Amino acid sequence: MDDGQDERTAGLAARRLAYASVADLLGARSGTALDDVLDPAASRAALPGPDLALARAIATATFRHLGLIRHALAARLAEGLPEGQPKLLALLATGAAQILVLNVQDHAAVDLAVRLAKADSGLRHLSGLVNAVLRRISREKAAILREGEADPLGIETPGWLARRWSAAYGAETARSIAAAHLRGAPLDLSVRGDPAPWAERLGARLLPTGSLRLDESRTPVPLLPGFAEGEWWVQDAAAALPARLLAVRPGERVADLCAAPGGKTAQLAAAGASVLAVDRSEARLRRLRENLARLGLTAEARAADALALPEDERFDAILLDAPCSATGTIRRHPDVAWTKREADLGRLTALQARLLDKAARLLRPGGRLVYCTCSLEPEEGEGQAEAFLARHPDFARQPVDPAEIGGEAALLGPAGDLRTLPCAWLPAEGGRGGLDGFFAVRLGKAA
Repeated sequence: MDDGQDERTAGLAARRLAYASVADLLGARSGTALDDVLDPAASRAALPGPDLALARAIATATFRHLGLIRHALAARLAEGLPEGQPKLLALLATGAAQILVLNVQDHAAVDLAVRLAKADSGLRHLSGLVNAVLRRISREKAAILREGEADPLGIETPGWLARRWSAAYGAETARSIAAAHLRGAPLDLSVRGDPAPWAERLGARLLPTGSLRLDESRTPVPLLPGFAEGEWWVQDAAAALPARLLAVRPGERVADLCAAPGGKTAQLAAAGASVLAVDRSEARLRRLRENLARLGLTAEARAADALALPEDERFDAILLDAPCSATGTIRRHPDVAWTKREADLGRLTALQARLLDKAARLLRPGGRLVYCTCSLEPEEGEGQAEAFLARHPDFARQPVDPAEIGGEAALLGPAGDLRTLPCAWLPAEGGRGGLDGFFAVRLGKAA
């Protein structure tokens, strides 16, 4: 067995998984998520935990800095980026990510990338190119990093997103959004009871909205105090707000449409509501049920298309966290920026409108509907709210009072809807700060 095939070489299997997963996503035409590719592949390969963690770190760093990496590679490849060769592009990109971003010895990143090229019949003849390009990246690392820091919007962000965010929020805010994406996301928690004692016990910050934030935590989540006892669950501080806006009361019948993985369902159940959690994916619902069991909460979980729900049962309140482009989650899932396309928006907004109309029919007179998306795109947020109100004169917007979100008036748009941005809440010293980008509108149905 030659060097490129020697699986006993430390770190080789992890790097193979990382570059193969990146190649799958770069070559795919659908918006597949990194975790949906990486986790099954790691399971099939029986990869141990440390190797999976390394593979995930490499793949995540690659997508977080793919704009800069593509820029650097294009300047150092005589024939430009190998767009039609996703495996070569992925191998070069994951190697560059290790050199530029991760705490990996440069020579190890170069050597193992060359071994992987030699082990692949389709790349073997390009192993010399891989070696030369990555060595040059290593020599010129400082200059490359300065370029990315100087222009995170222009270099690190896909052009279509940079244009849209500049138009929607202004150039300065768009640059701040791009910079927030490069910092990544902290670990936020929602607590079942009083969060203050858990803030002290976990060494976390208590945010104005009631979530806890661990700016830097090296302890695996399942090993943190309170996890096994079901005292809290992981949920971005922005993602925790829409369910709070629904303000459910004990005994109310509530539908959580598109519910998995279940953070919002847990909030509704913890408030004492009788919850129907609906999701199309049985696999995702299994995770929801597991989370609820750990938390000691109950809800009816139903694998179904929300559009096909029977309309003979009406609900007091409905939470619709609709499928969307997920561009508000890029700091947490950087692959979204590179796997979604502007052309996806038309299909998604049409689906969102259909789901909103369905929710309107499922809601009893006098009921409340909160529609939300983890998107920065106005068509999936403010635009949907206005279009819905134009179609449904029996509904009226119920503006959010700043007191409902910890007095954070800056998180509200002009009409009183929730609009969080990744650049909100600048980081504490040494932290990452920010929020996922969310939109939420609260709508009341006439009695």
